[in-house]
Amino acid sequence: MEEKLKAFERLLNIMDDLREKCPWDKKQTIESLRHLTIEETYELSDAILKNSSEELKKELGDILLHIVFYARIASETNAFNIADVMNSLCDKLIFRHPHIYGDVKVNNEDDVKQNWEKLKQKEKGGNTSVLSGVPNSMPALLKAYRIQEKARAVGFDWDQPEQVFEKVREEIEELNTEVKKGNILKIEDEFGDVLFALINYGRFINVNAEDALERTNKKFIKRFNYMEEKIKAQGKQLADCTLAEMDVFWNEAKKL
Repeated sequence: MEEKLKAFERLLNIMDDLREKCPWDKKQTIESLRHLTIEETYELSDAILKNSSEELKKELGDILLHIVFYARIASETNAFNIADVMNSLCDKLIFRHPHIYGDVKVNNEDDVKQNWEKLKQKEKGGNTSVLSGVPNSMPALLKAYRIQEKARAVGFDWDQPEQVFEKVREEIEELNTEVKKGNILKIEDEFGDVLFALINYGRFINVNAEDALERTNKKFIKRFNYMEEKIKAQGKQLADCTLAEMDVFWNEAKKL
């Protein structure tokens, strides 16, 4: 524990030095750091998907730097400091884990999630609606997943995955109907319903739609790059090839 505290103290001291002496760090505000923090979060996500311990360690450090940076800026106006941030977090964790720090009994993970959402409603200054805690700026795919999780925590959910899969079929049929009619607004609505139902089904079979789609993105990029390299090796460009010619190398990539 002493080693960890020393490392954290070292980081805080370096942050103080940077804020006082570095021209770039001195200029930063909470607003100017926002887009950089979002970028760092995506880089952390990439490191997790790569399953690289070394990259994960690096990206976690970058996120920690931003947390310390925000707290340092806030301390300059006496709004709060890093100790306030950590104490607030500790208080919240203790309050939301009464099965650890109190006498509440839970049987499984679902019980914990349900208690978590109920306790959030009770917190002073907490969300007044079950879904109000989902950030508006969250990407739509992730937002759908979180909305469904929060609804489940208060008992609003399907019972079986088969029911959700049937809902996927139903939404696809409704989409096909609107496509035939050609009403673009209705088509967009129904397409959104299909995506929402698929994300819901993924949740029931323990698949995170965001992670699954990103894996498919990476798989497509890898295969496409292979195909592109093979065609270039023949002295051609993709635009000069037929779909049948491209498919030959695409299928090679799939086998690999």
